[in-house]
Amino acid sequence: MSKKVFIRTFGCQMNLRDSEVVAGLLEKSGYNLTDNSEKAEIVIFNTCSVRQHAEDKVWSEIGRFAKAKSKPIIGLIGCMAQNYKAGVFSRAPAVDFAVGPADIDKIPAILKSLLAQKSALKVKKIWETEGSLRPEEIYHTGFHLDKSHAYVVISEGCVNFCSYCVVPYTRGPLRHRKPEDILREIKDGVKKGITKVTLLGQNVNAYDYEGFNFVSLLNLVNLVDGLKEFSFITSHPKDTTIELFQAMAGLDKLKKYLHLPVQSGSDRILKLMNRGYTAKYYLDLARNYRKIVKGGELTTDIIVGFPGETQKDFQDTYDLVKKVKFEFGFIFKYSPRPNTAALKYEDDVPRAEKERRHQLILDLQKKISKKYAKNKA
Repeated sequence: MSKKVFIRTFGCQMNLRDSEVVAGLLEKSGYNLTDNSEKAEIVIFNTCSVRQHAEDKVWSEIGRFAKAKSKPIIGLIGCMAQNYKAGVFSRAPAVDFAVGPADIDKIPAILKSLLAQKSALKVKKIWETEGSLRPEEIYHTGFHLDKSHAYVVISEGCVNFCSYCVVPYTRGPLRHRKPEDILREIKDGVKKGITKVTLLGQNVNAYDYEGFNFVSLLNLVNLVDGLKEFSFITSHPKDTTIELFQAMAGLDKLKKYLHLPVQSGSDRILKLMNRGYTAKYYLDLARNYRKIVKGGELTTDIIVGFPGETQKDFQDTYDLVKKVKFEFGFIFKYSPRPNTAALKYEDDVPRAEKERRHQLILDLQKKISKKYAKNKA
C-alpha cells in the first residue's frame, strides 16, 4: 500500500512552488498526498528562516507530531534545514531527515531509505544540504495545487546580501534558468488548463540568462498561446528600470502589479541594510511607475525596529508611506537571523517600541488601503 504524505508549507511563494515540486516528485514515485495530517505516515515541513516567528511555529509543530501515538516519519526541508544542517536533529530529535532547498530532488530516495530502515527497526538520520544546482527536470512533473494558476521559478538564490536577510545563506547564489526551459514549463501548464502564471525569483527582475534579460523574458511569456494573464514577484528597487515599466504598460497579458519592497524610508538605515538605493531613488521609481503604468498597483515590504533605528529614521519611513500611498504593505518587526551581517549590530530597539512603530505603520497603511478599496467600489 502506498504511503500517505502530508506537506505543510511555511513562508513565501518560492516555498509554495517548492512544495508543489516535492509533491509532484513523490506522486511520480508512488506516494499518496493527503490533506489529513493525522492519517499521514510521512509528514514534511517546508520551512522559512526569514523571521524567528516562522521558525518557532515549525519547532512547535514538530513537537506535536513527535508526541503522536503512531509517530510518522518527519522531514524538515527548505531554509531551516539549510541553516541548521545536522543541528536539526539535536534541536528536534523527532526529525528523521533534513533537506536543503537545492537538494529537494533527493527526497524520494531518502524516503525509500528511511522506510527500509524502519521495517528493519533501525532508523538513521539523513540530511542533504550540500547541493548547489537543482536538476531542471524537477520543474516538469506537471503538479500544481491550483488547476488554473501556476507558480514558475525563473531564478534561484540571491547575491544581494541585505544585512538582515538569510536567503543568500539558505538558497545560495543567484542562478537563472534557461528561457526555453521556463517557456516549456509554462506551455506544458497551459496544455493542462493553466491560464495564469506568476514568475518567481528571490530577486525576480535581476533575471539575466547570458544577456537575455528580464524584460526580454516577459515579452516571450506574453506571446504564449492560451495564457490569459501573468505576473511576477519579488522585485528589487536597484534592478527596477523604466524599460520594465514600459513593458508592464504595453504587454496585454502582464498584470499591472508591482511588489517593490522598500524596507525603510531612512537613507541611514537603508545603508545599514545594504539595500543599494536611497529613499529619493525609491520615490522616483514609484513616481515613474504611477506615471507609466496607468492604474498599476504598487505594494511593498517594510521592516521596523532595525538595529539603530531612531525615531527620526522611523518618521522617514512613515513619511515615505504617506507619499507613495501603497495599495498594500507587509509590515514586519526586525528579528536577528543567523549568519546575517546585521548580527554584528546591537538589537537595541526595545520590543515595546518595535510594537508601537509596527502598529503606527500598520494603521497608516490600513487607512490608505481602505481608500483604494472605497474608490474601486
